[in-house]
Amino acid sequence: MSVTLATPASLLTVFGATGDLARRMLLPSLYSLQAERLLPEDMRILGTARSELDREGFAQLVAASIQQRIPAHERSEDALRGLLERLDYLPASADDDASMAALAARVQALRAGDVLYHMSTAPKFYGPACQALAAHGAAGPGTRVMLEKPIGKDLASAIAINDAVARAFDEARVYRVDHYLGKEGVQNLIALRFGNALFEPLWNARHIEQVQITVAETVGVEGRGDYYDEAGALRDMLQNHLLQLLCLVAMEPPARFDPSAVRNEKIKVLRSLRPIDAGNVATESVAGQYTAGAIDGAAVPGYMDELGRPSRTETFVALRAHVDNWRWSGVPFYLRTGKRLPARSTEIYLQFRKVPYSIFGGAAAADMRPNGLLIKLQPEERIELDLMSKTPGLDRQGLRLSQVALDLDFHQEFSSARRRIAYERLYLDAIEGNGTLFVRRDETEAAWQWVDAIAAGWRNTGMLPRPYPAGTWGPGTAISLVDRSGHGWRE
Repeated sequence: MSVTLATPASLLTVFGATGDLARRMLLPSLYSLQAERLLPEDMRILGTARSELDREGFAQLVAASIQQRIPAHERSEDALRGLLERLDYLPASADDDASMAALAARVQALRAGDVLYHMSTAPKFYGPACQALAAHGAAGPGTRVMLEKPIGKDLASAIAINDAVARAFDEARVYRVDHYLGKEGVQNLIALRFGNALFEPLWNARHIEQVQITVAETVGVEGRGDYYDEAGALRDMLQNHLLQLLCLVAMEPPARFDPSAVRNEKIKVLRSLRPIDAGNVATESVAGQYTAGAIDGAAVPGYMDELGRPSRTETFVALRAHVDNWRWSGVPFYLRTGKRLPARSTEIYLQFRKVPYSIFGGAAAADMRPNGLLIKLQPEERIELDLMSKTPGLDRQGLRLSQVALDLDFHQEFSSARRRIAYERLYLDAIEGNGTLFVRRDETEAAWQWVDAIAAGWRNTGMLPRPYPAGTWGPGTAISLVDRSGHGWRE
């Protein structure tokens, strides 16, 4: 699915290389790419962070991360040795010009071609780090930069960060990460829509009645309380992950599978979203905050108990969104995300319209259910198509119908294929210069503009998060949000 657009990177420089994201996701992803011989043969990896480590200390951290995160049966001493041989490390801080000058000099000494920088740091450092690299001659042609979300906390801060980065890197060299776009199931959504004649003719308001997108977590804030209390579910999850999934579901077919064509169609969706603001926020949105409850039978504290202070931050959001264009006119898109929900799940559900007339009388007519397409992204990846089928039997009292699922289980169908970390795909594409699965600046800012109106609507109407016990599917008003349109959440 990749289109190579630039020279593969000869050097990957990871800022925040000793941080939590690096240890959990980035370093294991690089190991897996090394094990499959997918990294450019001579590419070096330069780690940098505030931590005062030398090369050997960083190599020990990398080895420990691999041992902790990669299952024993997938580990190879040869692959680990090959990864460690690529490593170098230099401490640096974006607010210390001398250390950034030294880092730029090390980059110039190690590079033998293109350079990829990965900013796995707090977003406030993106601009200073990029401008320091430019000031010391390390951000010119042949360099590109990956930026982790969130890009700001609202439209104004997103513009400020994007402007600061743009002073060092032009837009074509900026790769904004939404790791959901690296998931196999998300990419398979694109293949499902545009690789099968069965679905695309039905993918519109004439045949689809409603769309539901759910990103549910069972965990609480897990030590991220200070960050999360400032962000909340609306900014932390909905502004990026859910809106990106909505774009992929709702976009028009791109002319080809390349960065510009795909991103052009996604931005059209974002600009077609009907505003949710002070005038309709009470009827089109629900905010919630979890209280004490139980997850998998174990008691868990409430959000404010975990935080240790009172808070009005939402840990749950549900929205009824509309894409006002010809393809989707009148179709509600129900979006919900939250913490301390009953199950960990990311899924997209499309419910088709009912048959216009049932030829089956009596009990069979009552058995009729609309067809549905379920695309599950986690914890397992699978696609289910709900169809009506005759219930086995002699039918002496009349034909009976049952809903059955045609189930494509990726674990079974592709049992020989290893389940990949999303960053493996994202790293490989960024190293090769393919920006298709990354987010463009105008996408980020259009998403913030829509989300900012919701947040402002909450403030202006005094709308506060409603409590919901941990282990439930959010406040009761989330049910009435969809019930008013004659629908129900898929659970």
